[in-house]
Amino acid sequence: MSNPRSGFGLIELMVALALGMLVVLGMTQMFSSCREAYLSQQSSAMLQEDARYVLSKLAREIRMAGMLGCLSIDRIVDAPPVFKTPVSWQGGVLRMISPDVALQAAKPDWTVVSDCATYARAYPGAKMTLAPGEMAFPLRELFYRFEHGQLKIGPNKTVLLDNVAAFDVSFGIADLAGSHSGLRYEYRLAKGSSLRSIRIGLTLRDRTGRVKDQAYLLEVALRNLLA
Repeated sequence: MSNPRSGFGLIELMVALALGMLVVLGMTQMFSSCREAYLSQQSSAMLQEDARYVLSKLAREIRMAGMLGCLSIDRIVDAPPVFKTPVSWQGGVLRMISPDVALQAAKPDWTVVSDCATYARAYPGAKMTLAPGEMAFPLRELFYRFEHGQLKIGPNKTVLLDNVAAFDVSFGIADLAGSHSGLRYEYRLAKGSSLRSIRIGLTLRDRTGRVKDQAYLLEVALRNLLA
């Protein structure tokens, strides 16, 4: 009487190999899906971080736009003509005159020196020496340009942010001078004294294409009424 042989036959081996391949394929697909989801979340988070940085910077500068010291512009001696239009949006360029709140270590474009009671004078650049009772207000002319998918700042067009799909600016206009009621948004600023807020629309694009374009909206009220 012969002993039965132990082991696997060809059919059992083929079934085991097929099942093993299915398990490995499933695990590979699951890993690939998890990795793609992680990369998509990371791309979305990077876009949000970029938008948060740019919009927070813009918010600080918009709030203080047109703040030329403690006296009105008509009382500033030697005020440059651009002081009369401290905010403008034309040809894809947002221009503002704002206190030097973000670049304190850099040289300002102008300094307004005033005693906040009887006189004020504008000086080009920085004014280092002050008389007793005087205050200095460093000012900077800010430029934001949207060109070729990039947001650029300054007269030298330094790239602030890449992969920008859209950058729009509109102005919150009050119906009556000195009033905040009846606010409506327009793309053209006809009269500075009616400006109450600025709305920024920013759309960022993921260069890897993993996530859809992300749109962000910022509305900031001006603290200073313009002339």
